[in-house]
Amino acid sequence: MNEMIAVNMDTQTVSARELHKIVGSTERFANWFERQLQYGFTDGEDYTSVKVLTEVQNNGGVQVRELQDYFLSVDMAKHICMVQRTEKAKEVRQYLIDLEKAWNTPEQVMARALRLADQTISRLKEHNTALIKENREMRPAKIFADSVSVSNTTILIGELAKIIKQNGVDIGQNRLFEWMRKNEYLISRNGTDYNMPTQKSMNLKLFEIKERTINNPDGSIRITKTVLVTGKGQLYFVNKFLGKEQASDGGE
Repeated sequence: MNEMIAVNMDTQTVSARELHKIVGSTERFANWFERQLQYGFTDGEDYTSVKVLTEVQNNGGVQVRELQDYFLSVDMAKHICMVQRTEKAKEVRQYLIDLEKAWNTPEQVMARALRLADQTISRLKEHNTALIKENREMRPAKIFADSVSVSNTTILIGELAKIIKQNGVDIGQNRLFEWMRKNEYLISRNGTDYNMPTQKSMNLKLFEIKERTINNPDGSIRITKTVLVTGKGQLYFVNKFLGKEQASDGGE
């Protein structure tokens, strides 16, 4: 079948400008199309407004102009051809009718179904690839969260600084201590409680205090206190820093 007018087979539409030209109308396109709308066609259902670019000769050169066009449904195009009452319009209408018959053959229906299936598979592949990438990016943090949430292991604040740094935040032990004091997780006032957990931290169960008794050579006893970060505290502080709450600048 020789093509008389270009038909978008996916949307089953034709160009109004091309139809206007093929049927041989001498009327200005804008006026011609406005007159066709008197037959009760619906915007968004029978036709869609579009802008098209075309090249025109201008002073010995080529100029690109934007023109108003419309994508017409095949049914609308057939109706327009019927009311044009010209031999060419009659031929175009018959061409569209024959094309529809071919379009609805079992072979064409199967071909469209296969093409639609291929497009669906491609979209699913793209979606799954994005999910796999997201899961890979989240996996280290999730493994860490799962492990510390069920762990009774406590660690030193210096070890927590290393974990946070491994998760992409540039911070060391001294800066982490400074940040914790500034944000009232550790006591900042000088004295015997300096760098000990605040009441807020203890209420949140972020730290444990390990006491150790040391016998001095002179027979006296000395008690040392070490602040340890709980599993809950490890997860809490890592999430704080991954949430973009950066520690203040300072030396290591």
